[in-house]
Amino acid sequence: MKTHWNIFIAFFRVGMLGYGGGPSSIPLVHKEVVDKYKWMSEEEFGDLLALGNTLPGPIATKLAGYIGYRVSGIWGMINAVLATIFPTVVLMIILLSSLSSIKEYDWVQGMTAAVIPVVAVMLATLTWQFVQKAGKGMGWVQTGILLLVVFILLQFLQIHPGIIIATLLILALIKKDKNPEQDTAVTEREGDS
Repeated sequence: MKTHWNIFIAFFRVGMLGYGGGPSSIPLVHKEVVDKYKWMSEEEFGDLLALGNTLPGPIATKLAGYIGYRVSGIWGMINAVLATIFPTVVLMIILLSSLSSIKEYDWVQGMTAAVIPVVAVMLATLTWQFVQKAGKGMGWVQTGILLLVVFILLQFLQIHPGIIIATLLILALIKKDKNPEQDTAVTEREGDS
């Protein structure tokens, strides 16, 4: 029962504080799942995030569904998804009924403007953690080149992020299939330590 309560509270906080949609929820999910409850490692969360971004639908519910299922089966998944969407549904009903009467107030516009830099810093922090992980795994030169190429593809060529992620996943699978002896050597080294 405590596990289900922890799942609910963790994803309820994400749903309540994930102002700005899915991308702003990712650092919050990371904080709950990796740092606070330790349901996953950094590497597992990075892999889950990469996979989740290749699938359609909101990222917060995909992460909640998988993590809830992993921690406590089907009921954990249902619990996590409901906890994630419940605050949004309730707040949307309340806000939509009163939004037209308060949207012109300066404090509402100021609140919206003040949240943007906070979300930007949260995303930048999470991005730096993933860059560090990639640098350690692939090497800093390859990571730098890949960052530059992806930035150009996204910003200048306007290629959809899903296409880039799917392409990189396919290339990684092809590379892995071509180097099975290297994977075996790495596994044996890890087993020796």
